[in-house]
Amino acid sequence: MSAPAHKYDVFQAIADPTRRQLLELLGDQELSVTAISSHFPMTRTAVSKHLRILTEAGLLTERKVGRETRYRLKADPLLELKKWLEYYERFWENKLSALKRYVEAEDKAVEERGR
Repeated sequence: MSAPAHKYDVFQAIADPTRRQLLELLGDQELSVTAISSHFPMTRTAVSKHLRILTEAGLLTERKVGRETRYRLKADPLLELKKWLEYYERFWENKLSALKRYVEAEDKAVEERGR
């Protein structure tokens, strides 16, 4: 039996800056909705909606502790994003290398004019 399809994918889930902040907050700790909400200037309901999207994208795990639900980062799905970004990294690296060569050539030209 295959894994259930997610309602949101990783790219949709991390598109929102608040959700990216939530992932950072939950990277090293498990927190309840109440504890998480204290870090954001929005209602608990709004935070819960963001948590639901991240959970549906497979980026968070939920665990019931008594009457509260606690959340923790599940980083495995971020590998898909990492692989996608790695493809484009070579373009950034090429541009940065060209910029470095240009700046170094300019520095050398200014140095030679100063002699």
